[in-house]
Amino acid sequence: MHTVWKGAISFGLVHVPVKMFSATEDKDIAMKLIHRPCGSNVSYIRKCPTCEVEVDWDNIVKGYEYEKGRYVLFEKDELEQLSGEATKTITILDFVALEDIDPIYFQKTYYLSPDQAGGNAYNLLMEAMRQSGRIGIAKVSIRSKSSLAAIRIIDDCLAMETIFYPDEIRPVSQVPGLPDSVNVNEKELMMARMLIEQLSTPFEPAKYTDDYRARLMDLIQHKIAGEEVSVAPEAQKTNVLDLMAALQASLEAVKLPPNAPGGLDTNAAGTMPPAPAQPAADGAGSEVVAKVKTPRARKTKKEETVS
Repeated sequence: MHTVWKGAISFGLVHVPVKMFSATEDKDIAMKLIHRPCGSNVSYIRKCPTCEVEVDWDNIVKGYEYEKGRYVLFEKDELEQLSGEATKTITILDFVALEDIDPIYFQKTYYLSPDQAGGNAYNLLMEAMRQSGRIGIAKVSIRSKSSLAAIRIIDDCLAMETIFYPDEIRPVSQVPGLPDSVNVNEKELMMARMLIEQLSTPFEPAKYTDDYRARLMDLIQHKIAGEEVSVAPEAQKTNVLDLMAALQASLEAVKLPPNAPGGLDTNAAGTMPPAPAQPAADGAGSEVVAKVKTPRARKTKKEETVS
């Protein structure tokens, strides 16, 4: 792993020298802009529109536009001193319970390892946090940006999650179109709860894959091989007008037993009428069934040969 930052964790008067490594990586498939007629990569040029010359990095500084076309300029070391980045310290301010932090605050995760002779202090902080069940809330500056951060334990490694400041979180009240009140049909709610129960499982991240990336890589390989490839557009989804039919079809797709443990009895008298058999208006019902229908198992090569 590449070291992205070096400094120390500070809590009280204790300093823990650490190195920082990015815990995640972007798996997006990079694309470049190509000039279609000649097939060349289109380059980006830093050009001054006034001087009409290409500008190198040595002659570029950051500026804040306080009026149209007027800027105050800052040198790199000014911003570093202002942000506190020069101190290279992750200062723990408080220790809190992880469950008290809403996931909306989390940004990016970094791993922290002990640096120099900081192994003992590193282990001490990690074990103390483990036994207390608390995580640290800290301030840190990375690349001239000040951030809040959560220091926690992942396996046997200290990790740092940068988190947003409260004023960077947009309030829910700004979201347009939210209903004034929550009113739901009790029978539909009962079936929705059953569906959630049947789809509930322990979180296993390894079973989730990026299907788009896999399809794109497959398409790339076909194009490299010189094959003509056409991608069929997906059928447009229609609005589900019959919610009860959609719920019933979903439950049938996951093969819910009528009286499954922990579930609710759809056949109990007075609790749940059977879903309508006919398709909903505009074909919405048949669309839902098509979407949730359990796919048939593919035949193996051996089975295809036998058949």
